[in-house]
Amino acid sequence: MLLNFDKCLIMKNLKKISVVGMGLLGASVTLSIKRELSSTKIVGYSHRDSTRRKAEDYGVADEIVDSLAAAVEDMDVVILATPIQTFESYFEDMGQYLKPGCIVTDVGSTKSLPHQWAAKHLPKGVHYVGSHPIAGSEKRGLEYARDDLLTGANCIVTKVRGTHRPSVELLEKFWTKLGCSVEVMSPTRHDKIFGRVSHLPHIAAAALVNASSFADLKFSGKGFMDTTRVASGPANVWTDILMTNPQTCVDGIDALIERLKEFRKAVKAGDEKKVDKLLAAAGDKRAKMIQHKIEQKELF
Repeated sequence: MLLNFDKCLIMKNLKKISVVGMGLLGASVTLSIKRELSSTKIVGYSHRDSTRRKAEDYGVADEIVDSLAAAVEDMDVVILATPIQTFESYFEDMGQYLKPGCIVTDVGSTKSLPHQWAAKHLPKGVHYVGSHPIAGSEKRGLEYARDDLLTGANCIVTKVRGTHRPSVELLEKFWTKLGCSVEVMSPTRHDKIFGRVSHLPHIAAAALVNASSFADLKFSGKGFMDTTRVASGPANVWTDILMTNPQTCVDGIDALIERLKEFRKAVKAGDEKKVDKLLAAAGDKRAKMIQHKIEQKELF
């Protein structure tokens, strides 16, 4: 018998959850669910045989299945943890197997396109809500998964006009239970914010590394290492992210170029006061950001 999800969307009714994609984040989500929702059955799926075998060896889920149909049928929640550009095909392929009332979400770093694809391909009665737990590492692979990766992390839940409100509320509770601090916003706002504070920094870090020869990089110190840390992220993952948020990335690059031009003009002119003003403004703004993070207990 199917639950009336409009009335029964509470945590205790989450009997079965599946995660499609067994990388670092997907496996960390399953481990977090195992820790916090011990009565919930967790099913994991990867399209690669080798990853499925590794997932079984590491025990990251209660069951590892070898087909998408087995992964999503009769599930209360399905979480996509695959590259964002695969979402559309997954939405299309899984639709026939999803039960009415099922909530489909994801852990992707961009949100506007997933909302559009879900609206196009998922059947009526299945509820898509976007999710973005902001947690990860330069390392990749389920062998680096941890059940505390989400603890203390921010998680953005996204909705549009017409998104099923009880599903949004349930996912707020779900991610909070896994240790996240949750905020709800539109996918457009999400992509604009993270295009500037996440995607642009990765582009800038990569460009900064590429601007120097390896012979020069051998002399780099801790400051350079800290500044360019994110450039070590997997190229294929970040290509996927940038290609699904292109206009915001372009706008961010343009804004960064304008700020660099300010520095270039001042340095070239020997305008010490202007250089000092630009550096001081950045220092003051960053100090306010750090203070906010401390007050929100995001930094300890």
